[in-house]
Amino acid sequence: MSVITGPQQFNQDDLYVDLFPTLGHALYLKCEGFNFAGSVKLKAATAMVEAAERDGILRPGSFLVESSSGNLGVALSMIAANRGYRFVCVTDARCNLATRRLMESLGTEVHVITEPDPELGLLGARKNHVRELCESDERFVWLNQYENPNAWKAHHATTGPAIAAEFPDVDVVFVGAGTCGTLMGVARYFRENAPHVRIVAVDSVGSVTFGGPAARRMIPGLGSGDRPPQLDESVVDDVVLVEEADTVRTCHRLARTGFLFGGSTGTVVSGAAAWLAEHGTPGMTCVALAPDLGERYLDTIYQPHWVEDLYGADVLDDAFAAA
Repeated sequence: MSVITGPQQFNQDDLYVDLFPTLGHALYLKCEGFNFAGSVKLKAATAMVEAAERDGILRPGSFLVESSSGNLGVALSMIAANRGYRFVCVTDARCNLATRRLMESLGTEVHVITEPDPELGLLGARKNHVRELCESDERFVWLNQYENPNAWKAHHATTGPAIAAEFPDVDVVFVGAGTCGTLMGVARYFRENAPHVRIVAVDSVGSVTFGGPAARRMIPGLGSGDRPPQLDESVVDDVVLVEEADTVRTCHRLARTGFLFGGSTGTVVSGAAAWLAEHGTPGMTCVALAPDLGERYLDTIYQPHWVEDLYGADVLDDAFAAA
């Protein structure tokens, strides 16, 4: 029997899905959504909060504040509720309604930014709002997931070693690029311990992370409107960019096999499949990180009208034909 006192203490770290029957390529999907926060962000959230407490930055009476497109906000909402902190999550209109309601049900105050910064877009506007809150009240503590080294250290200490323990002969690891905490932690672990392992970053078309032009992105999670400060491209071997329509197709294709994953996972799997179609060889052992599950996307990726309005009816036709 396992007994815990806080939701952050539970995280299923050894669950993998074999995607060969679906993709026709040998790919093991590491499922990071089986915890009370429902995503990989629980690791970073826990590490940042615990470090802030150890350093005396976060104390009784402090107000947590963070900018998040959704998943980190949920993780921090749970931890804040469990530890007695007030939490303000600053997000924007792309955040799923189900995610906002989940945060609010945990006692979080959600601020939704609707006007982008003229130069740095919605992400820049969110960060500006966080800074204004911190300047208005000294009780606010911004963990700053974008620059906090504890975000990547969490994955250096847990996610990377977990993959290596389960797959000692792993050849390629696919990791999505958002704030790049997960990507940097996993990549640095393998550079230090198994430098022959190829690290492939998966990003969204329209993200500027790897130097591409900014464009509309409607699916939260991966991608960025500003180059992530934590990114070190020297530990990344390849980059795959995925169109959002392909993310949707992949999510629906996986759902037709009984696996309901979120948008970030759909992007990573789509990118991994494209890379393997070009570079995969027989006998290669590949692992991809699935950051999230699909329940929070029922009103977006899994809602036909939403998909058709943004990407056209043929997106779902293509997905069903491939399933």
